[in-house]
Amino acid sequence: MGSGANLETAIERLQNAEKQSRLAGEVAATRQAVTEILELCFQAKDWKSLNDQILILSKKRGQLKQAVTAMVQQAMQYIDQTPDIETRIELIKTLNNVSAGKIFVEIERARLIKKLAKIKEEQGLIAEAADLMQEVAVETFGAMAKTEKIAFILEQVRLCLDRQDYVRAQILSRKISPRVFNVDTSKEKKKPKEGDNVVEEAPADIPSLMELKRIYYELMIRYYSHNNEYLEICRCYKSIYEIPAVKEDPAQWTQVLRKICWYLVLAPHDPMQSSLLNSTLEDKNLSEIPQFKTLLKQLVTMEVVTWTSLWDSYKEEFDSEKNLLGGSLVDKAAEDLRQRVIEHNILVVSKYYSRITVKRLAELLCLSIPETEKHLSEMVVSKALIAKIDRPMGVVSFQVAKDSNDILNLWSSNLEKLLDLVEKSCHQIHKETMVHKAALKV
Repeated sequence: MGSGANLETAIERLQNAEKQSRLAGEVAATRQAVTEILELCFQAKDWKSLNDQILILSKKRGQLKQAVTAMVQQAMQYIDQTPDIETRIELIKTLNNVSAGKIFVEIERARLIKKLAKIKEEQGLIAEAADLMQEVAVETFGAMAKTEKIAFILEQVRLCLDRQDYVRAQILSRKISPRVFNVDTSKEKKKPKEGDNVVEEAPADIPSLMELKRIYYELMIRYYSHNNEYLEICRCYKSIYEIPAVKEDPAQWTQVLRKICWYLVLAPHDPMQSSLLNSTLEDKNLSEIPQFKTLLKQLVTMEVVTWTSLWDSYKEEFDSEKNLLGGSLVDKAAEDLRQRVIEHNILVVSKYYSRITVKRLAELLCLSIPETEKHLSEMVVSKALIAKIDRPMGVVSFQVAKDSNDILNLWSSNLEKLLDLVEKSCHQIHKETMVHKAALKV
């Protein structure tokens, strides 16, 4: 009872001092008075009084911004020293109420919400944690360090992916431009000019920019894996592969390069996929994993690939991916790999044949006629190929349909060549006649 009375007396004395200095507009004295009140409550381990005093002091008429900032920053140091989780949550909520709507403590509020969200996540309340984090738009905070902003947004994205809210995860991920990771950090920071906003240093637990780059692309791989967007997954692994820490460690880049090769093979054929395929083949590191170099070369070479022999050669490599960095490939990867091999074979056939019977095409692809027609139709619909199937005749035509302008241009060009040829022939005949006449006269 005595210690409680002493605490109240000491707080009352400091409150009087705080009032005098606040009304006089003395910033340093007000700040000192409010922090001493909080320190007394903390030393006495009176958490209820601490919460009450924070609320009371923040609501005082004409309370100085500097005093509120000092009070919030002081109380934040006590969060990790609370005796139990309920007390910790109560203190965080009190500080959130005090900092709500106040721009001068927006960074502290963001950090408090991040702490509360972490507690909710540990309790298994993923949806609540995600909703809490989405309340804060850190991209508008001018004084927050760039790395801390990125780390906060990445945490928002991760929680959305954990609750399988892929639409919101994509929206949040777009707040981070990939170009931000390509900034040259070796350049010295410019000294802020007078009048510029002072950017706070990021806390010690915030990862470096390159570590954040890796986290960002790993989260994007999780997002793209949901819709089996193989080419985008491949590009994410390509970006991870470019990180200096990864490129300098053979144990890491070997596993990342394997993933790049697999997802390149799984990606549908298009100009971007073709460009990435050729650039990857030129990578010197690929010679360290020759089986994957062979795999990529098979898809670049215009030759029919036998699915059974390819699967027998790479099945073990495919199964071993689940024990390597990034985990196993997506669920339907094996099925899609077969699809890509069939598509490659159809493209090869279209290069060598202008017309071919469906039966012969099915033999080359090692498929039944209905399966051949199905795969061929899918490629035509996706505009990966131009072809027509004449079912009564059982013939596939790979000739490109020409419009009237192309036909007229071709006809005009052929006619011009024909007239040129006739003119040259006439000239040659006339020349021979003249030579022959000259010979007769002699």
